[in-house]
Amino acid sequence: MKIMKSDTTLASLTLALLLTACGTDQPAGNEGAPIDEPSKAGKTAHADEGQITLSEEQITSAGVRIGRPTVGGSGTLELPATIEGDPQSTQVVSAAIGGRVVSLTRNLGQSVDRGQTLAVIESREAAQLKGEVEASRARLALAESNLAREQRLFAQRVSPEQDLIAARTAATEARIAHHQAQGQVAAAGGGGGGLNRLGITAPVSGHVIARSVVLGQTVAADAELYRIANLSNVSLSLNLQPADAGRVAPGNMVQVTAPGRRALARVTFVSPALDAQTRLVPVIATLDNGEGKWRVGEPVTASVQLSGSGGDGAVRVPLTAVQTVEGKTVVFVRTRTGFQATPVTLGDNSGNDVIVRSGLKGTEQIATINSFTLKAELGKGEAAHED
Repeated sequence: MKIMKSDTTLASLTLALLLTACGTDQPAGNEGAPIDEPSKAGKTAHADEGQITLSEEQITSAGVRIGRPTVGGSGTLELPATIEGDPQSTQVVSAAIGGRVVSLTRNLGQSVDRGQTLAVIESREAAQLKGEVEASRARLALAESNLAREQRLFAQRVSPEQDLIAARTAATEARIAHHQAQGQVAAAGGGGGGLNRLGITAPVSGHVIARSVVLGQTVAADAELYRIANLSNVSLSLNLQPADAGRVAPGNMVQVTAPGRRALARVTFVSPALDAQTRLVPVIATLDNGEGKWRVGEPVTASVQLSGSGGDGAVRVPLTAVQTVEGKTVVFVRTRTGFQATPVTLGDNSGNDVIVRSGLKGTEQIATINSFTLKAELGKGEAAHED
């Protein structure tokens, strides 16, 4: 009997322990206050969006270098440009008549003097023009001879005055016709060495920058043969963002740089309209090329002087400081606990820097080198938050 009583007591004890365990589990699954904790953490993470917490040791080990933006200073905008011929010193040489090109005396890059023959065109029209010159010359000679005879007869009182007047009128008309025929030949080119040939001459002195025909080619009237430019002055072709064009005005200086060469140009034109295709503002600067160091079509680097408060107060940061996070352009600004990804609006590049239009005052400390490691660290934090 004692043994049975002991067994009953042990069983009761086991049951009590099981009930106690079940009672303890029930409240654990129904705690109300701790359920709100994740939502509070979510609010904190949202408030601290873009922040990265790093110690000094972590920043150093990551190789992140800290510096400050550049404010004002050079007040320049650096961008690519192209050397072009000065539009006011460029002439197109065209064929005034149609025909076959039988002579070309100049090639690309060669110099030419004003009035020098560049090409000879052979055609029937040339023969007609030159033939009219010869015919008008003969008629003028006859009219002048008749005038001289009538003057002599009138002086001898043999011929009446009206015959003298008629002879004088005929000579004047013949002279006008001859001058007209010569003018037509001169307008077409003149010379050429034969009755059916006309020479095309250079209207200005300069260098041949384009040749559109080959020997033996048949050309129509007004077809372009050559393009001549006086390259003592050349133009610099630039394209600016509309916001930057407002800080550039005629008279601003432009430093032109190419391998082994450097010179100064001056802005002469800022277009009041955007280019229809590029949506940029065309700008032209004039560059002295008396020594012939600059070639048409050559790509160069131009540092454009900015005017007004926009240039003197421009904020610039290194290109290595700029990153893109979730489609936004950001710069990592140093805080007491690490960095803050600060959205910025950028302008044009200025050498190894880029102009910041908005988002920075210029007094901040920013990550200038290895900022991509901060971007990666920010991505890790956002991924952990999503989990």
